[in-house]
Amino acid sequence: MDHTLGHQHAVQPLPHRSGPLTDVRVIDLTAALSGPFCTMLLADLGADVIKVEPPKGDFTRSGGPFTSGDTTRNYGGYFASVNRSKRSIVLDLQQEADRATLVDLVRTADVIVENFRVGVLDKLGIGYEALAAVNPRIVYGAVRGFGDPRTGESPYASWPAFDVIAQAMSGLVASTGEPGTFGTRVGPSIGDTYPATLLALGITAAVHEARRTGLGQFVDVAMYDALVAMNEETVYRYSYWGRPDVPNGNMHPIHIPFGIFHTADGACAMAAPTNHWPILCELIGRPDLIDDERTSTNRSRNGNRAMVMEIIESWMAAHTTAEVIEILGGKVPVGPVNTNAMLFDDPHLIAREMLVALETPGAERPTVFANSPIKFSRTKSGVHRRAPLLGEHDAEVRAEI
Repeated sequence: MDHTLGHQHAVQPLPHRSGPLTDVRVIDLTAALSGPFCTMLLADLGADVIKVEPPKGDFTRSGGPFTSGDTTRNYGGYFASVNRSKRSIVLDLQQEADRATLVDLVRTADVIVENFRVGVLDKLGIGYEALAAVNPRIVYGAVRGFGDPRTGESPYASWPAFDVIAQAMSGLVASTGEPGTFGTRVGPSIGDTYPATLLALGITAAVHEARRTGLGQFVDVAMYDALVAMNEETVYRYSYWGRPDVPNGNMHPIHIPFGIFHTADGACAMAAPTNHWPILCELIGRPDLIDDERTSTNRSRNGNRAMVMEIIESWMAAHTTAEVIEILGGKVPVGPVNTNAMLFDDPHLIAREMLVALETPGAERPTVFANSPIKFSRTKSGVHRRAPLLGEHDAEVRAEI
C-alpha cells in the first residue's frame, strides 16, 4: 500500500473521551518515551490527561518524522504517537507562580506522573510528600532507570538511563541475537514501553485502593526491574541449570520446531513443539516422523535437532510465504514475518481497529498510528483526539481550576 494512503484504511478517532477511566484525571509531567507512553495508555482508557509542558515544550516535539507538506512542524510522529488524547498546558516549574498552579491542578486530580531523575521535583518543593499534603488521595507515579529510594534503595538510583541500558543490564541482550555474539538489542524500545505499561497498571491499582481508603501513595517502576521481570525465564533458568544465557538466534533453546524460517520469498514464524507436531508432520508430507523415536517427542527432537531443522527448513524453503500460510494456517501456529508496510494491509488489524488516522496540524494528510490493543465489550476505549499543540488547552484547563 502507498504509505500516503494508509489513512484511508484506518479508523477515525472516537468522537469523545471514552473508556473505563473517564472519571480519572491525570497530571502528566513526563517527557521522552517511558512517561508519555504510560499516560498515553491511561488516556486511551478514557482518563483526562493534562500534559504539563515547559515553555519550550516536550523536547520530542521537534523530533521527526514529519510528513511532506507539513510547514508548521508543531510536532513529529514520535511526539504524536505517545501524546495523543491529551490536553496541553504550559507551566515553567522554575517559577513560583507556575508551581502554585501545578499544586492547584493536583488538588483536582487523581494521579500525577513524572519521569525526572531522582529528587528533581523534591528540590522544587513539589515532590510526592508536598503534593500529598494538599491532596491525600493523590497517586504519584514515577518511572526511572533504577527506581526511587521511597520504594527501595539502589546503588544506581542517581544514574541516568535509556532503553538500551535497561535491555543490557536485565539479561535481555545476552539472550537475543545470533549464536556466538555477545547479544543484540531488541528493536522496539521495550526498555521504555514495558516499564511504562507496568506503571499504568500500578497506577490504576493504586487509584482503586485510594478510592476505598481515601489515601493515595507513591508508585514507581524501575526500567531495570521491569525488564528483569519481563525476561523472567533468564532468572529461573540460571537458578535451575547454573549456566548463563547465550543468544539463540531465531530458534528456541528448548522447544523444537519453534522459530523463524526462511521461505522461498520471505520468512515465517512457526511453532509446533507439542501437540501440533503430529499435525505438522501430516501437513508437510512426513507422517513417518510422528512415531519415529528420534522425533516423536520434544525431548527426542532436541537430541536430533540438526536432522529436524534440516527437514523443516527444506520444506519451508520450497514454498512461498503465502503457500506456507495457506497450508499451515489455522492448523499449527504460524504467521508471516511482516514488515511495517505489510501491517497496513493486514485484515486482522483493520478488523480490530488497530490502525487509527489522526489529523496533523499543518500537514496535507492524516497520519496513521497504532490504536489501543485493550478492547472492552461495553466501555469502548481508544484514541479520541490528536496530540495537542503546545499550550493548546491552557485557558481551558486554567478555567477548570
